[in-house]
Amino acid sequence: MKSLVIAFQFMTRIPLPAVSANTHDAGAAMRWFPVTGAVIGAVVWGAAFAGQSVEPLLAALLGVAAWAAITGSLHLDGLADVADAAGASHKDPTRLSAVMADPHVGSFGVVAITMQLVAKLILLSLIAERGGLWVLPAICCAARIGPLAWALLLPPLHKGMGTMFAAATGWHHLAIWSVLAAAMAWYLPSLVVAIPAIGAWALWCRSRLGGISGDSHGAGIEIVETTLLLAWVAMS
Repeated sequence: MKSLVIAFQFMTRIPLPAVSANTHDAGAAMRWFPVTGAVIGAVVWGAAFAGQSVEPLLAALLGVAAWAAITGSLHLDGLADVADAAGASHKDPTRLSAVMADPHVGSFGVVAITMQLVAKLILLSLIAERGGLWVLPAICCAARIGPLAWALLLPPLHKGMGTMFAAATGWHHLAIWSVLAAAMAWYLPSLVVAIPAIGAWALWCRSRLGGISGDSHGAGIEIVETTLLLAWVAMS
C-alpha cells in the first residue's frame, strides 16, 4: 500500500503520513493514479454541489477552485511548461528541453492556463445546470489512466520520474484500468472519448516532444479532463 499513499502524496495535497519508499514504490504509484483521480473528482463534486443550489456559475467557480487546490495546480504547471516549450521551439526545436526545464512561466504558458481554467469554468457551469456533477469522479479517474498508456507507449524524455513510472508499469495494469473504465462507460457513454483523447495526446507528444515527461503527463491529464467534460456536455 506504500505506492497508493505515494500516489496521493504526489497527485494531491491531501495530508498523509510520510512513508519510507524505494524507487520501485515511487514508480508503482502510477498504478494508483486513477484512484487519486476518483477522489479528486469527488472533492470537486462536493465543492461544486455546495454552490449548485445558488447558481451554476458559482458551483463551477467553487469546483475549479477546489480542483486547483486539491491538486496543487500540479497539472496546470505541466500544461504551462509544455505550452511554453511547444511555442518557443516552433522555429528552433533545440530549445524545447531548455524551455521545459525553465521554472518560469512564459506567455504561451499563461495563455494555456487561462484558457484551461476558463474552459473548465464554462463546462462545469453547464454540467451543474444540467445536474451532472456526479460524473466528475469518473471523468477524473479516466483521465488519469492516460499516464499509464503514455508511460508504456512513449520513451521518457530524460531519466527521472518518467523512467521510474515506465519501469514499474506493465500492460496488465493498463488492461485492468481499461476494463474498469469500460464498465464505467456502460453507465457514462461519454467516457469512451477518453480513448481517442489519450491516443491523440500520445501522438502529439511523440511528434512534437519526442517522448513523455512529468510535465507532459500533467498537461495530458488536463487536456483529457477538459475533453471529457466537453464530451459529456455535447452528449447530454
